[in-house]
Amino acid sequence: MTPPGLRERKKARTRAAIREHAMRLFDEQGYAATTVDQIAEAADVSQSTFFRYFPTKEDVVLADDLDPLFVQAVRDQPADLHPIEAIKRGIRQVFAAVSEEQRRQERRRQRLIQSVPELRARSLHQYAAAVDLLATVVAERAGVPADDFPARVLAGAVIGSLLAALPRGVDEPALDHDEFSSMERALDLLRAGLPLGRR
Repeated sequence: MTPPGLRERKKARTRAAIREHAMRLFDEQGYAATTVDQIAEAADVSQSTFFRYFPTKEDVVLADDLDPLFVQAVRDQPADLHPIEAIKRGIRQVFAAVSEEQRRQERRRQRLIQSVPELRARSLHQYAAAVDLLATVVAERAGVPADDFPARVLAGAVIGSLLAALPRGVDEPALDHDEFSSMERALDLLRAGLPLGRR
């Protein structure tokens, strides 16, 4: 993979700064009381720059930076791998690259989502988008159209099994080894046809 150029690195730093200042303000004065203007001022950017990176205040919290990394990791797996095995390896690759600071930020982000009703409600709609995203890469790897029905069913089953594998459901995933192991086990069960009653 080609390393990001200077422009991409600067954009990534600006995006990270906006999010970090936003999260600090949310912690200090509450999500509802924090405005886009306050976030932009704290991050030393214009309001228009804020909206180039995040369409809404909600998106500062809800945007998941790991999703594109996961999709690319699955896309990069050998073409002859079973799709569920490719997904497992993609998850493993992303988890291996996540720093402790990123884990801390993800825990912080999830706590905020669970504590703000409008964020929690909108996060539920993101699961449909996650199915679309995963179905697209599964279909691409199989050489079928993006709206292929089996690809969509597989993607939906994978997203559902990963959510079910989290010890606390969708609440505050820690991105730790135990959760990773649970997700791998869930995918193994899914590939085996969910042999109920056997462990």
